[in-house]
Order: sequence, then C-alpha cells, then structure tokens
Amino acid sequence: MRVQKISLLAVAVAAGLSLTACGSSDSNSGGSDSSAPSGAASDTSGAQASGGSGGSTGATASSGSGTTGTTGSSGSTGQNGGQSGGTHGPTGSGRASGAACTTAHLAFSTSGGMGEGQLIVNMKNTGSANCTLHGFPGVDLKSKDGTDSATRSKLAAPTVTLQPGAETRFTLHYPPNNSGGSGVTFTQLVVTPPNETHSTTLNARVNVPVTENGGSGITVDPVGTGK
Repeated sequence: MRVQKISLLAVAVAAGLSLTACGSSDSNSGGSDSSAPSGAASDTSGAQASGGSGGSTGATASSGSGTTGTTGSSGSTGQNGGQSGGTHGPTGSGRASGAACTTAHLAFSTSGGMGEGQLIVNMKNTGSANCTLHGFPGVDLKSKDGTDSATRSKLAAPTVTLQPGAETRFTLHYPPNNSGGSGVTFTQLVVTPPNETHSTTLNARVNVPVTENGGSGITVDPVGTGK
C-alpha cells in the first residue's frame, strides 16, 4: 500500500509538472501574438518612408518647374535679340538681316534733292520680311535721242536692312542746264536695284547741258547714302 501511495504521488507530481509546462507554453504563445503591433509599426514606418520619398519627388518636380520657368524667361533674350536687329533703321548700315531686296518687292518714287542738280530715288520694301540692299543701283536715262548711263560716285556703299514698309533712297547727281540752250532732256529712268537683274522704269525729267565730249556728267550714289 505504501508503494502505491508513493507511485500515485509521483504521478500527481508529474501531472502538475506537465500542467506547468503547458501553461508556460501558452504564455509564450500569447507573447508571440504581441509581436503583431511591432509588425504594424514596421508597416507604418514603411508608409512614412514612402511618404517621404513622395515628398522628395514632389520637390524635384517643383525644381523642374522652376528650371522650366527659367528657360522660358530666356525667350526675352530672343525678344531682345529681335529688337536689336530692328535697330538697323530703314537707311541704317550694319550687318545684313534678310535676303537681298528684289525689284518685285520694292516700290519706287522720285523726289527733289537738297540742292540743284539732284534727284532722289526712293525705294520702299513692300514685302512681308526684312530685305537687304548693298551697293550701287544701275540707272539708265532715256531721252528722245537715246540712252545714257549714270556713272558711280566714289562714296562707300553701306549695308541697308529694310523692314516691311520701310524705305531707303539713293541720289542722282546731274549738271544743271544753265547754258541758255535747250540742252538734253531725259524723261525716263530705268532703275535696277543692287544685285538684281530686273529693272523698273520711272518717269522723271532731267535736263542737262550739251557737252563737247557727249557725256551727260550724271553720277549715282550707292543706296543708303545722303539724306
């Protein structure tokens, strides 16, 4: 009987130890559940990191926008460049801007010069873009007796840029007829702009004295000189 009691006691103790072990295991299992909030914090941290990255991206986009604005402002340089080209006045000289003026895009007229023996020939740009003139025009004078060509003066030829609607001019010099005789009267001018092959004919009256050598003594200045 004593042996049986001891055996039962041993079984009871073993059972108690087993229950204790089970309780300890359950406690550890519950501890592992407490790790879930830690995982959630990690997710939150990840979300914050992602948000931070998004903020950085937004800053970069803003910076890019600023760069674009700066680039856009350089357009003013372009505008300023255009204004700089426009400073070449209708009769100004300087670097050429535009293709050579053609006869088809020029309107011609005549007017009196500053003094006796001068005839001004005006040329207006009727095109839609800038054009350039440089050099001497060709001028042939027609009378009932024939044709005479003006010779070039010794003036230097400037480069003239004509904006649409602007005009320039050149001067024709001739000896006035103060001889008392009828002289030679030219009634038409055939004008060819510099670097052009097409001409236009203008009605103009130029009376010069008759000379012994037969020459008219008429000279022409380059385009863009004189007043």
